[in-house]
Amino acid sequence: MTVADEIRTLLQAAFDPRELEVVDDSESHRGHAGYQEGGESHFNVRIRASAFKGKSRVACHRAVHKALGDIVPRIHALALDIGV
Repeated sequence: MTVADEIRTLLQAAFDPRELEVVDDSESHRGHAGYQEGGESHFNVRIRASAFKGKSRVACHRAVHKALGDIVPRIHALALDIGV
């Protein structure tokens, strides 16, 4: 299972989102800090779920990081686009 698949599975289970997109954007960071050959170092996540309703941006980001658990320390960058 790829890291993108792991991210997708964990976020789906935690938030039951109506929209979820996980993109491995590692290749566009080739030559930059944190780049790993083969990818799986930089991710863009777009998630829309009712679980985020009424929560601050910081609270939403914390919830996503908590749901991802040990994945966060294994990757270099995680860009989040979170909404209801």
